[in-house]
Amino acid sequence: MNQRDMLNSIRVYQFCAVELNLFLDNFPEDKNAKEDYNKVSCKLTELISAYEKNFGPLTNFGSAYVENPKAWVSTPWPWENCSREEE
Repeated sequence: MNQRDMLNSIRVYQFCAVELNLFLDNFPEDKNAKEDYNKVSCKLTELISAYEKNFGPLTNFGSAYVENPKAWVSTPWPWENCSREEE
């Protein structure tokens, strides 16, 4: 998966996680929603870890610096390339 596709997948899974979290706020006993939330959260964690390992940090905290310290200074942040990617 290339950088743009991986970042888009992260955005999709983040959206799903937030929506499931909001749903569970109202229906905390829903087993299916809990299972879906756990699956989405695990996949999101995997995607973020893989992205940061291959392309650099997404946030200023976490393990990205430890796994890929050169990416902090040698690559642009994801939002710095947004306009160029869309062209």
